[in-house]
Amino acid sequence: MPQKDPCQKQACEIQKCLQANNYMESKCQAVIQALRKCCARYPKGRSPVCSGFEKDEKLTLKAPSE
Repeated sequence: MPQKDPCQKQACEIQKCLQANNYMESKCQAVIQALRKCCARYPKGRSPVCSGFEKDEKLTLKAPSE
């Protein structure tokens, strides 16, 4: 039996918030931040719902080429 995703609750909260706010991300920043914090607590690959954030982090953390 697969382990439960530790950040699934936060991912569901984002979906609820987006639906309730006509998909305006700006109104859901607090729940998005809660998911990011959850993802930061676990090693990569532990939470499938965090895979999108892990990809985003690689893009934003790359240093600009000089």
